[in-house]
Amino acid sequence: MKKKVVLAFSGGLDTSFCCIHLAEDRGLEVHSVIVNTGGFSGEELQEIEKRAYALGVASHAVVDETESYYDGCIKYLVFGNVLKNATYPLSVSAERVSQATAIANYVKKIGADYVAHGSTGAGNDQVRFDMIFNILIPEVEIITPIRDLKLSREAEIEYLAKHGVEYSAEKARYSINKGLWGTSVGGKETLTSNETLPESAWPTQVSETEAKRIELTFEKGELVGIDGEKLNPVVAIQKLQAIAQPFGIGRDIHVGDTIIGIKGRVGFEAAAPIIIIKAHHTLEKHTLTKWQLSWKEQLSSFYGNWLHEGQFHDPIMRNIEAFLADTQKVVSGKVFVELLPYRFQIIGIESNHDLMSNKFGSYGEMNNAWSGEDVKGFSKIFGNQVMIWHKVNGEETES
Repeated sequence: MKKKVVLAFSGGLDTSFCCIHLAEDRGLEVHSVIVNTGGFSGEELQEIEKRAYALGVASHAVVDETESYYDGCIKYLVFGNVLKNATYPLSVSAERVSQATAIANYVKKIGADYVAHGSTGAGNDQVRFDMIFNILIPEVEIITPIRDLKLSREAEIEYLAKHGVEYSAEKARYSINKGLWGTSVGGKETLTSNETLPESAWPTQVSETEAKRIELTFEKGELVGIDGEKLNPVVAIQKLQAIAQPFGIGRDIHVGDTIIGIKGRVGFEAAAPIIIIKAHHTLEKHTLTKWQLSWKEQLSSFYGNWLHEGQFHDPIMRNIEAFLADTQKVVSGKVFVELLPYRFQIIGIESNHDLMSNKFGSYGEMNNAWSGEDVKGFSKIFGNQVMIWHKVNGEETES
């Protein structure tokens, strides 16, 4: 009896190589599995299944994690307004955590002896997959052919050709990963520090040129409607993506520190995530207090960084999620957004929880809650300790 290996399969170059290598060179019974986190259509999944069987797998499975990916992860990235390095909505980072967890569960389900993935030895994914497998299925051995053999993409294409599988070098020029929370794009330009991706490399080409206004409805921090239509949050994200991506909104190149300590660049297009986060943050600035916003910012930064590094299963993450969810009780209302080619702007908000309510005064004009004399006294008391410090230490600190 051959031993079973579960292969995290995408249908791309690296995992296509792994299929044949694990079966032919390692003598294993390969069971491929693809985890759909909202990036594949039914037709695309069918094509990937055909490819897997053509490569000789013993079985192929599709695990749909889209809803659980949103409920267990994306929701909290929105609550936290998480943008890595103030730029990147963690499109791939969050997705990999969900995928690795689902694959570990599938390994247990079919009783496999090994688990394999197609990560290279240079990026973050190798750590995310390895670590989550070590946490959830520590008794299962991990196989990583691309990393272990130190293969170039050219060498992989040549190997496949020798086994009767044609893979276009042109197709391999750009590595594209699409999910519910955005699409990443890697290519020769992102391996440099001074080049950007050409227009043709972006998965969605710009076709919208006229300004368009939209209305986003949030309930307790979640996007639940667009232009008055009530939607499930996952469907709302997908619909907003379809509306906004043709404007070229949400394109950027993220520069970050990898888990293994080197700098990396990746292109991404994530119109819906960027708009949702900015709209949600604007609504929060109207509905939350100063210290709620302050602590959210600090905890959200940690949450995003720890998730980026694959530490989703650390119990501290559940603690932070509980805090973030609690802050969303009053984050409800409408946000008005204008879409334009390559950019967007938040016009404003409407909310029953708006703390700018004119019942209490107008900023810079007048207020109804206290008098000018009250402010004079408050200002003296508020600065009293610092005044005393300067009286006591002033001469010694003036040099």
